[in-house]
Amino acid sequence: MNWAIRLIAILALLSVTTAAQAAADRVALVLGLGAYQTIEPLDNTRNDASAMADTLSGIGFDVTLALDATSAQLHQLLDDFAFRSETADLALIYFAGHGVEVQGENFLIPVDANLTSNRDVQRQSVSLSQLLSAVERARKMRIVILDSCRDNPLGDLIELQTASTGSRTEAGRGGGGLAAADPDRGTLVAFAAKDGQVALDGEGNHSPYATALMEKMVLPGLEISLMFRQVRDRVLEMTHNLQEPHTYGSLTGVPFYLAGPGAGESDISKADAVDAWAAIRPDQEEQLLALADLGDTRSMLGLAYMRLNPNEGRFDPKEAVKFLERASAAGSPEAQFELARLYERGTGVPVDEARALELYRAAADQDFADAINDLGFMYHQGGLGLRADPQTALSYFERAANLRHPQAQFNFAAMIDDGLIPSKGPADAARYLYEALRSGSSDVLNLLSDRPNMFTPQTRRALQTVLKEHNFYAGAIDGQFGPGTRQSIRLAYGLTE
Repeated sequence: MNWAIRLIAILALLSVTTAAQAAADRVALVLGLGAYQTIEPLDNTRNDASAMADTLSGIGFDVTLALDATSAQLHQLLDDFAFRSETADLALIYFAGHGVEVQGENFLIPVDANLTSNRDVQRQSVSLSQLLSAVERARKMRIVILDSCRDNPLGDLIELQTASTGSRTEAGRGGGGLAAADPDRGTLVAFAAKDGQVALDGEGNHSPYATALMEKMVLPGLEISLMFRQVRDRVLEMTHNLQEPHTYGSLTGVPFYLAGPGAGESDISKADAVDAWAAIRPDQEEQLLALADLGDTRSMLGLAYMRLNPNEGRFDPKEAVKFLERASAAGSPEAQFELARLYERGTGVPVDEARALELYRAAADQDFADAINDLGFMYHQGGLGLRADPQTALSYFERAANLRHPQAQFNFAAMIDDGLIPSKGPADAARYLYEALRSGSSDVLNLLSDRPNMFTPQTRRALQTVLKEHNFYAGAIDGQFGPGTRQSIRLAYGLTE
């Protein structure tokens, strides 16, 4: 099939397919480490973790709780959680225990660690990077919470800032606290205390940070970014300004309530961004306005989405453009993408294809997958004044697919299947199809279930092989998508029935 025809057919189908529901849409891994064998034990961490697990379970999370995990256990827990996270909308890790910074990287210490050098810390501990990797494939939102910078547990035994090779001699040991985090977009890292500061273990049964978290996360109708802001204020109050929590990274522009909607409010979990932000209560809109004045681009995005809803009294596209212009100038790729769409359509501003293309490219330069995928179609179709350029279109589709854009993954698999990518074959097409399933595309689920013959027998057999490798399929590798294969496709997507 000609690839242009294949893409157009896919787009038509994607617009009419129905969504399927995943079994567990929010998962959490809660770790509490206190019974350290060679360094100072901690009193409240296990209490904090147990109570946090109960709190998260109470608001609908599927929780794995582990107390006093060893190094081997921590690594296995993270491997298992990474696989589970792929089919969840939200993946959250909470860690209470000892953490240290070594050469600018943060490490969380297991209870059996025997540390006499920086290299021991690096080899025996788990890094913040490993925690981020365990949540990175969650479909909508990724959160890592560290209540782990309570002190430097190693005292004067190790010069934490000295290179493990001994090549640096002037740096002194770390005095406690963690290094600032820089997670990928769509991921939030929350520290109990700002980088470089030491958090408090607490004099009661729980640390101040755990107490504030558990108070705020159970409040229905409280948008997640505002929740963390309230946690910060509560900890400052409880510690008389001695401890200031901090968050790093940025969540996506879709609002989220950890405890669900408030009484009489609609469920926004399946709504698009425009409808979801319109459901925010007026008092929270005031808080968003205040945060926008402080430069918070996600708040600017939310306020813009509210004003782009034609069914709301706040509908004001020109005002939305102002918020998006501010957020775009501050570097938000999502704002750049949304503003590009407004310039392309002439919503709130005169049509300006050159400005739209500039903004699409600015967002793509920051690896914003939606913008990259759209640029692929523009080069494919010749939109926004661009001449049709199939090879450039292919490069954009591949780039978006490698950034786990589900539609791009499916479309790029189709191009491989059509023989348009000489360097790739059926195994590559199958991998992209599998990743699209794991990314949560109900469109891909439906197409593979209902129209598998749009792919060649070689690609279908390769997909069966991938499903078997991940223990979703146990049948013959024959390219026939009967009940067994269709069931394995549903399991890979995250459905259990």
